[in-house]
This record gives sequence, C-alpha cells and structure tokens, in this order.
Amino acid sequence: MASDGAAATPAKVTPKKANLLDPHSIKHLLDETISDVVKSKGYTEDTRLSNLKLGIGAAVIAVALLAQFYPKKFPQNREFLLGCIALYPLFTGCVDTYVVLNVVLLILSYTKEKDAILFTHPPAGAFNSTGLVISSKLPRFSDMYTLTIASADPQSISANKPVQFTKSVTKWFTKEGVLVEGLFWKDVQKLIDDYNSERKSK
Repeated sequence: MASDGAAATPAKVTPKKANLLDPHSIKHLLDETISDVVKSKGYTEDTRLSNLKLGIGAAVIAVALLAQFYPKKFPQNREFLLGCIALYPLFTGCVDTYVVLNVVLLILSYTKEKDAILFTHPPAGAFNSTGLVISSKLPRFSDMYTLTIASADPQSISANKPVQFTKSVTKWFTKEGVLVEGLFWKDVQKLIDDYNSERKSK
C-alpha cells in the first residue's frame, strides 16, 4: 500500500476515499481522477454522443408526459384521442425510429465506446493532434488496473500509437482507502506525455 506521507493531492484538500473491498468503487474513483488529470493537460471533454443520448431520452419523456398528463379526461379529450388514432402510423414510425436509434446507439456504445471513460477534443491551438480516448479496466477479483490512451481518430495522419500501463491499485491507496493523488497524477501525466512524445518521434 502507498504510504500516508506521499505527495500532496494536486487539486483538492479533501482526500478522496474508496472502499478497498469494492472494485467498482476503486475504479470509479480512479476514473474520476483521470478525467481531472486529462483536463488539466488542456484537453476538453467531447460530449457529442452523450448529448445525443440525452436528447433522445428527453424526447421520449416529453411524449410520455404528454400522454399521461393531458389536461382533459375522456369525454372532453375525444378530439385529442381521435388525433392520436389518426396519427397512429406516425407514432408507430416514431416508436420504430426510437427503437432503431437506440439499437444504433447501443451498437456504437459496444463498438466505439467499449471501456472508454472519456473522449476529448484536441487541445486548443493544436493543429497536428487528435482528441483522446481514455479507457480503463479493473478485472473482477484483481488489483491490476489498466489505463489506455489512444487517438479519438485512429485513421488520422496525426494519430499516435496507443499507450498503456498496468499497475496494482495498491500503489495509489493507503490502508484506509485514501487515494494518494500525487502518485496517481504522476503516473497518468507520464502516460499522457508518453502518448504525446510518440508524435515527436514519428
């Protein structure tokens, strides 16, 4: 386990703590911290896919709320019901479209997102860079955490080879479950620097 007297936390005074018996808690805390490190290096989060998912969800909720809370009861809402019946093929098309879009989003999530925890845009002012895809894994019943940094556009001429490390989480946590952020930040920053140095060595 990491010692309590290790490097001070870079961003926050309040120590981050995880339940060491819960791998999901450990992974969540490490993933959150990685997001902070990457953003501190000048990358901004790319939220297009999650915004699209939120938009579809909001549209579905709006339709459900309209159907549930229409202000009039049956005899008075006859015109509304007749309109719904007349537009039934359109609503069916909307439902089909919704299902198809959800299937497309699931396929995208399965094929593109995979273990990704963060997608980024290129740093501001960078003309020979792509955004990043940050992925992580912490297998069940294992303490070995794998962090991978790859290009968000692997086909681009500016894309670098992916870099990764696999290390035991015991290096970054005290016996009480407190994250020694200084050590973890150094490891993540070094991996980002390794990824960026690939560009210079091409």
